[in-house]
Amino acid sequence: MTAVQEQTKTVVSKRLEGKVALVTGGSRGIGAAIALKLAAEGASVVLSYASNKGAAEKVVAEIAALGLKAVAVKANVTSAQDSATVVAEVAKAFGNAKIDILVNNAGVFEMGPIDAIDAEQFDRLFDVNVKGVVATTVAALPQMNDGGRIINISSGAADATMAGASLYSATKSALDTLSRIWAQDLGKRRITVNSVSPGVTVTDMFKAGIPEEGHQYMIDKTALGRLGQPEDIADVVAFIASDEARWITGQVINVDGGIVI
Repeated sequence: MTAVQEQTKTVVSKRLEGKVALVTGGSRGIGAAIALKLAAEGASVVLSYASNKGAAEKVVAEIAALGLKAVAVKANVTSAQDSATVVAEVAKAFGNAKIDILVNNAGVFEMGPIDAIDAEQFDRLFDVNVKGVVATTVAALPQMNDGGRIINISSGAADATMAGASLYSATKSALDTLSRIWAQDLGKRRITVNSVSPGVTVTDMFKAGIPEEGHQYMIDKTALGRLGQPEDIADVVAFIASDEARWITGQVINVDGGIVI
């Protein structure tokens, strides 16, 4: 049983009861934890995935085991057509329901020195991390309820000066700027827009991108003395998605255990 499933046993009041959430990149890591947590709080969830159907179906099955509703849809977030298909699936799956919560989580992480950057790497990172967020949000807005939530999953790398991470950091800085300006654009609809900015978090992407010998260094730099877990991020996303966060918009919320203070 996952940490989110264990927590569900003790949830007395489900803050997101009756809400509908769309989570991109919801098959693994932080995205999977977010999908599970939003469901545990009562939301019906549509999660998109790029290629790992098995992992996405596992998340759906875990949500179903809680007696809750979820659907997985394969989609390339950079495609306007695929984004429209995912949004249409929300209404199809949940009886013409509109979206209350959009979590733009899908992203890719790569590092490399500046003299190794090429156009293909630039396009790959900006297409998924920035263009994908724009495409999904534009597709979702006509189907979002007023008073909804848009939560962009950023990164502490947006403000860090980490050698070799220039492109990745630039994409996340762009995402934070989008969040601040969209908060102004959508305030008239009472839609809040925020970035949730994880620090070092243990996911497949982290393990593939950061050598193991660097893990202890990051633990030592973190005030709370450990690496983050996907559930640490998911809990904050669930709060921002709830009515309790109705007066928070246009913010970058660091969830990093104090790695940057």
